[in-house]
Amino acid sequence: MQFWLLGRSVPWRRLLFCCPACSCKARAFSEHTASRLSSFEKLKKVHNARFAEKALAEGRVIKITLPDGREVQGEALKTTPYQVALQISNSLAENAVTAQVNGFLYDLDRPLEGDSTLKLLKFDSKEGQAVFWHSSAHILGAALEQAYGGLLCHGPSTKTGFFYDVYLANGTVSENDLPRLEDLCKAIIKEKHPFERIEVARSDLLELFKYNEFKMRFIHEQVKTPSATVYRCGPIVDLCLGPHVRHTGKIKALKLLKNSSSYWKGDPSQEQLQRVYGISFPDVWQLRDWEKVQENASSRDHRSIGKAQELFFFHDMSPGSCFFLPRGAQIYTALMDFIKNEYRKRGFMEVISPNIYSVKLWETSGHWEYFKKNMFSFPVESKIFALKPMNCPAHCLMFDHRPRSWRELPLRLADFGVLHRNEPSGSLSGLTRVRRFQQDDAHIFCAMEQLEGEIAGCLEFLQTVYSTFGFTFTFSLSTRPDPFLGDAELWDQAEKQLQKSLDDFGQPWKLNPGDGAFYGPKIDVQISDALGRYHQCATIQLDFQLPIRFDLSYTSKDKSAQRPVMIHRAVLGSVERMVAILAENYAGKWPLWLSPFQVIVIPVVPSVEAYAHEVHQRVHEAGFMVDINADPGTTLNRKIRNAQLAHYNFLLVVGEKERENGTVNVRTQDNKQHGEWTLEEVLARLSDLCASRTRDAEQQF
Repeated sequence: MQFWLLGRSVPWRRLLFCCPACSCKARAFSEHTASRLSSFEKLKKVHNARFAEKALAEGRVIKITLPDGREVQGEALKTTPYQVALQISNSLAENAVTAQVNGFLYDLDRPLEGDSTLKLLKFDSKEGQAVFWHSSAHILGAALEQAYGGLLCHGPSTKTGFFYDVYLANGTVSENDLPRLEDLCKAIIKEKHPFERIEVARSDLLELFKYNEFKMRFIHEQVKTPSATVYRCGPIVDLCLGPHVRHTGKIKALKLLKNSSSYWKGDPSQEQLQRVYGISFPDVWQLRDWEKVQENASSRDHRSIGKAQELFFFHDMSPGSCFFLPRGAQIYTALMDFIKNEYRKRGFMEVISPNIYSVKLWETSGHWEYFKKNMFSFPVESKIFALKPMNCPAHCLMFDHRPRSWRELPLRLADFGVLHRNEPSGSLSGLTRVRRFQQDDAHIFCAMEQLEGEIAGCLEFLQTVYSTFGFTFTFSLSTRPDPFLGDAELWDQAEKQLQKSLDDFGQPWKLNPGDGAFYGPKIDVQISDALGRYHQCATIQLDFQLPIRFDLSYTSKDKSAQRPVMIHRAVLGSVERMVAILAENYAGKWPLWLSPFQVIVIPVVPSVEAYAHEVHQRVHEAGFMVDINADPGTTLNRKIRNAQLAHYNFLLVVGEKERENGTVNVRTQDNKQHGEWTLEEVLARLSDLCASRTRDAEQQF
């Protein structure tokens, strides 16, 4: 049997990576492809004819406004963003990935329909990367279809690349398949297949994708409009909103990274799917640079550091829940102590709330409707209870347990309670995605007139914490999503208040439309680590909805009942995730105040071991993480070198002279020698350095 691939007749056995018994899948795929492409071409003729009629009837001169204020003329339903780019420069036209037309993303070859503001976006923009990687996902989808004859399910871009999920009834994707699958992707790229966009009636969608039960489910569940857009790219035809790059040849470098299993809609009760991840770039040198960064990042991987330094581990007996060993617990508790100290300075009061609640609480809060699948729930005496995935409803109960006065506001409640979220097993990843975690969760109940000051205080709080870690950070304002709780008027009021607070804070920020929580808008904060990677940890969320749902009130100065405003805020976010970020940021070289390797005592000769143990005990009693290396079979130089490789911040070397004088000889992990000090002086200095939470205690000693 011959299989039509990229314009050439190819034996199907050269395409399939599975066993010869799978030839039925290749035959079925061949039939589907031919039928699908034939249907697409018929629908394209209808689409093009309809569009030509519209262009003839509505064609007119339009005004196109560029970002610098310049205006150019075009023709409605004929002029495309790509044609405008060519008028500006060939280089811009070549490097543009997509266009933003009146605030919406557009294909470069899609005609403008009327007067437009036009911004041409390259790969270096967030939107450009998303479009580029989404187009790459379609190429991967085409390769997966050709290689396995499976049913394509879902292929989005992500923040770091793209993936595609495929359903294989009787097979799996193997890691060994990836090089050949990558070659197939590159062959599709080489053909420079255009991405063709058409609008298709819902009834025609059902006919076009009748062979794919997953696409059919999506159409029935998600397509509520009379029509939807479909894209063709070579042999693949996919239901898609777009936009995409002009043609596959724009993808100059592509690499497939890994494969895993997943589930339809992320639900373990649904069909198991095969997922393949990839990355791509518009230039080969960008892929090489990315590979170098990944190599550096791999050496900093928190999972490797956690194992090497014996900080934590995971076990199949409790998937997604971390076992923190003593050294890891030192870091964990030091972070919480840091935040608790800042709480005391800022008037927060720490509370402790239950872990298990009746689902009635979550129904009242609205979380059950939106968050049910991510909660661990179970029956207790014929009633349904659930482990808490967040603290905010419990804090509402705390506010409401007795009458409140305006004199108590703002009321700032902080809670390090254990949280559980039922993350899919395939998404669990070290400390960055877990099922059991704690966070520096706090909620502020305040009057409307106090809101501005409280948000300013939250912004200053996170600035204090992140500057201590050495992070730079960026702000974004995430606005009303769909669906959302409450009245649009209240949302507008909340969004304006957050915008004013960001403007007053004086740091640059950007708008992130539609990405707010379902109960209120929020300020998201992304931190940048030593590798230039961004992580979202802190959040400040304004909430008018929960006080309404829990009917919260306080007595105002004029004795009337008033509704409080609620602010959700976290700085570290998940403590587990912050430990991972810090481990990779510092590459395992922890600053003294956080370090699980603060001090090591090294005796020069066996005759001073007793004194070395005495020093060790006194350092321990002073509250430091301290070890001793009294191995008689190891030379002094080797002991010192091993301690430096293990990233001990300070090495206290003791010999006969130090024993006689009651002193220690101080060295650092970077081999700086500070000479002979009394132990009292050393402990006092280390205590001061820890209290200041400096990042370079070794230099400041």
